[in-house]
Amino acid sequence: MATKRKVNNLLALAVLSVMIDRPKHRYEIAQTLRDRGKEHDMDIKWGSLYTVVQSLEKAGFLEIVGSERDGARPERVIYQLTSAGRTELTDWTRELVAVPEPEQHRFVAGLSILSVLPPDDVIELLGQRIEALRHLIDAVRREIDKVLAMKLPRLFIIESEFGVAMLEAEMAWARSFRDQLADGTFPEVDWWRQVHADNVPPAEVIAAVEGRLAEPEPS
Repeated sequence: MATKRKVNNLLALAVLSVMIDRPKHRYEIAQTLRDRGKEHDMDIKWGSLYTVVQSLEKAGFLEIVGSERDGARPERVIYQLTSAGRTELTDWTRELVAVPEPEQHRFVAGLSILSVLPPDDVIELLGQRIEALRHLIDAVRREIDKVLAMKLPRLFIIESEFGVAMLEAEMAWARSFRDQLADGTFPEVDWWRQVHADNVPPAEVIAAVEGRLAEPEPS
């Protein structure tokens, strides 16, 4: 079970991760996050960075160690990671690696209401998704190859490798589903197609499905 964190925001985890080497001000924190492409790994809302840094300081994970001024620019407060912040970083990372937690996925949201579309439309849309996934996988693989060519440790691209594996699994599933719809082996696809051909109201379709679910299993 996931731990309830004092600052329960993945942007906070990203901030802690880039503070581990030396003190930084907020602008440098933001630039380091961008340089490392953390917005591809975590849900980062840049407009929340100021608030998150303040929350981490309030929680005792960051502390102010000074300030600096560059010409006429506003004074910049410099933060460093505290011992408690380092513990939070490692503990949170351990939890993310060890404890599975259900995550919302836009594709799943679409699948959950797929009956509003006729199956032939779904076949075409899945084909579009499969093609888009193929291009995305190729792009990520090129980035991985580029990093490996720089002789950087594989440790720094494992999140990209995982991402590719998940995209490939999704593409394989989508292709299988599409093929079942196309060749008619998907259960009751003819009924699904006929429902749309007859313009049956969605409420009646849902009621019919719920009625089937409520039927007792044959003894």
